[in-house]
Amino acid sequence: MKQNILISFSLLILLGFFTLSVHAQRMLTLNETIEIAKRQSPDALSAQHRFRSSYWQFRNYKASFKPMLTLDATLPSLSRSIEKITTPEGDFFYERNLANYSAGLSLSKNIGFTGGQIFFNSDLQRVDLFGDSTITSYMSAPLNIGINQPLFNYNPFKWAKKIEPMRYNEAERRYMEDVEQVNITASNLFFSLLDAQIRLKIQQINLLNNDTLYQIARGRFNIGTIAENELLQIELSLLNAQSAVENALLDVQVKAFNLKSYLRLPDAEDIRLITPPVPEAPVIDAQLAVTEARDNRADALAFDRRMLVAESRVNQAKTENRFNANLYAMYGLTQSARDLEAVYRNPQEQQRVILGLRIPILDWGLTRGKIKLAESDMEMERTAVQQQMIDFDQEVFLKVMQFNMLRNQLVIAAKSDTVAVKRYEVTKQRYLIGKIGIIDLNLAQSEKDNAQQGYIQALSTYWRSFFELRKLTLYDFVANDRMHFRFSDIPDVE
Repeated sequence: MKQNILISFSLLILLGFFTLSVHAQRMLTLNETIEIAKRQSPDALSAQHRFRSSYWQFRNYKASFKPMLTLDATLPSLSRSIEKITTPEGDFFYERNLANYSAGLSLSKNIGFTGGQIFFNSDLQRVDLFGDSTITSYMSAPLNIGINQPLFNYNPFKWAKKIEPMRYNEAERRYMEDVEQVNITASNLFFSLLDAQIRLKIQQINLLNNDTLYQIARGRFNIGTIAENELLQIELSLLNAQSAVENALLDVQVKAFNLKSYLRLPDAEDIRLITPPVPEAPVIDAQLAVTEARDNRADALAFDRRMLVAESRVNQAKTENRFNANLYAMYGLTQSARDLEAVYRNPQEQQRVILGLRIPILDWGLTRGKIKLAESDMEMERTAVQQQMIDFDQEVFLKVMQFNMLRNQLVIAAKSDTVAVKRYEVTKQRYLIGKIGIIDLNLAQSEKDNAQQGYIQALSTYWRSFFELRKLTLYDFVANDRMHFRFSDIPDVE
C-alpha cells in the first residue's frame, strides 16, 4: 500500500513539474530560432568579424592606388659637436652648434600598370648656425616632379589587381556559407531539444498509461483474473516509466541549455519548440545544383585565385633573379637665401636621373633553382585544385541524391508514426478487454515510441540536408534563384 502511494505521489510530482514549466515556456519555431541565431549566435558574430577583416583588407588594397598626400617635418634638429675641417694650412677642430628645421609636402601615386610611382613634392629647409653671431639660411624646392620606375622587375600591383577582387568576392561568398552553417547548427540544436521534449512527452504519456494499467491490473488481481506475475510485470513497467520520465526531464534541461547558450538567450527563460513543417523544396536536379555550386561557392572562386597566386610566384621567381633595371628621374626648382622672402625668388632648375642596373653573372644555379621550385609548386597546386574540383562536384551530386531520397523516407516515417499510434491504441483496447497479454502491449508501445522519435529524426535529417545543400550551392531551390550577398547585413562597415 505504501509503495502504491509512493508511486502515485511521484507521478503527481513529475506531471505537476511539467505542467508548471509549460506555462512558463516561450514558444519557438524553427524559423524564429534560425533568425535569432543569425543575429546573435557566436558563429554569426564570428562570421561578421571575418568578413569585416576581408572588407578592410580590400579597402586597403584599393586605397594603395589612390594619391597619397603626406607632410614630413623636423621641428627642430639640434646638433652640438666638435668637427674636423681641412684647409691648406692643415687640419683644425672647431665647435659647431646648429639647428635644422624642415617641412615637406609630398603627393605620390602608385602606377598599377607599370609597378612604378610618380610623385610631386615641395619642401623648405632652414639652418641656424650658432656662434659669435647667429647665421640663418634657407633652401627651398617649390616644386619637384619625379618618377621611380622598375623596368623589368616583378610588378606586385598588376597581380594584386587580379587577385584582390577575387579574394573579396570569395569573402562575400564565404560569409553567405557561414550564415548557412549557422542555419545548420541552429537546426541541429533545435531538433536535438525538440526530440528531447517529444521524448519527455512520450514518457509522460506512457507513465500515465502504465499507471492506469497498473490500477486496472490490481483490480483484476484482486478478483483473481490475472496472475501475480503479470501484476508484477505491469508494476515494473510503471517503475521503468517513472525512471524514463526523470531521465527525459534531465535530457530536456541539458538540450535546452545548449540551445539557449548558442542563441544567447537568458538562462532563466524556458522554451518550448514547435514541430516545423516539411520544407517546400522541389525535387532537385543534380546537374543544376552542380552548375550553381561552380558559379556561386567560395571554393570554386578560390580554385581560380589559388592558380593565379601560383602563377604570380612563378613570375616573381623569373623576374627577380635576372637582369633588372630601375629608373629614377626628377625635375624641379630650387633656391637658397639668407631670408625667407628671397628663398622663393628666381628659383633655379634642378634635375636628377638615376638608372640602376642589376645583372647576375654567377649564381651557381640559384636563379634556375628558384624558378623550377616555383614551377613545381604551381603544378602541385594545379593537381590539388583539379582533384578538389572533382571532389567538389561529387559532394554536391551525392548531397542532391541524398536529399531527394530523404523526401521519400520522411513520407514513410510520417506514415509509420500514424500507423504505430493507431496500432498502440487498438492493442491497448484489446488488452483492456483481456484479448492479449502485457507483452504484446509493451511491444506496441515500444514501436509507437520508436516511430514517433523516428519521424522527428527523419524531419531533422531532411532539414539539415536542405540547409547543407543551400550552403554547398548558395542557391535557393524554393525561390529558384541564386542567393545574393547583402552588405546591409554586416554592421559597423561603411
